[in-house]
Amino acid sequence: MKPLSLLKVAMLALPLFLVSCGAKKAVVKTTAPVTQETVQQQKFLQKVSDNALYSKFVTSKVKFQIEVGAQNMTLTGNLKMKRDDVIRLQLMMFGFVEAGRLEFTKDYVLIVDRINKQYIKATYDQLDFMRNSGLNFYSLQALFWNELFEPGQTKVTDELLKDFTTNLVDNDMVITLSRGKMNYKWLADANSGQLNMANILYKDKVHGQTQLNWNYADFTSFDKKTFPTDMKIDFTTADKEVKIGLTLNYLDHESEWEPRTEVSSKYTEVTVSDILRRFMAL
Repeated sequence: MKPLSLLKVAMLALPLFLVSCGAKKAVVKTTAPVTQETVQQQKFLQKVSDNALYSKFVTSKVKFQIEVGAQNMTLTGNLKMKRDDVIRLQLMMFGFVEAGRLEFTKDYVLIVDRINKQYIKATYDQLDFMRNSGLNFYSLQALFWNELFEPGQTKVTDELLKDFTTNLVDNDMVITLSRGKMNYKWLADANSGQLNMANILYKDKVHGQTQLNWNYADFTSFDKKTFPTDMKIDFTTADKEVKIGLTLNYLDHESEWEPRTEVSSKYTEVTVSDILRRFMAL
């Protein structure tokens, strides 16, 4: 496949994990009695929470590996994140020409396709998987920043940590949060509390199973903490599977960059349905 065609595949693949099918159910919380086991559980969850970076900014050069069925490609790019404000992924063609970007803000998602001069700007309520799974900007931020999250919340407070449960399996601690048809799991080192995996699973009799698996590896010292420089993202629906690998190089705190993208008037706005229809035709 020609490089340009592969780039088109990449631009279709990246936003796929935002679109899916299903319906969100209401959540009913119950309060569990306080036992010695729950006290120990809360101590561990606090350790996990304390592993979070203090940094306001995280930036890095990135190597993207994208696999959609039999089609796969490798691209370079940039990751730029400002805590509680924006997450930006830039795909580069030939190492220096931007092919596209994916930008998450607190209010919307912006996908810019430089190749076809098209873009999508949508709220999280317009993106099925995000809406149905209860995910928002802060949930995505937690996934990129290697942190716990609770759907619909801006941060996991000490009080919200009580909603999670833990279960020791060999040398790993499985952290679980259930919300109706949604199940959220994290795999953490039982000693350090370092998160090595996050999993989001949606089961529905009509639409089948949708799953997002986010693996973390190659942790390095950064901002007096550790941060993963290798992330493997596997998104699976009943019809498609997308695998995305992110290898981070040269972690930094770069702050001199514009946090919002202005789209040229020469670009055409398309819908999420347009992108999904083109992707399903691959």
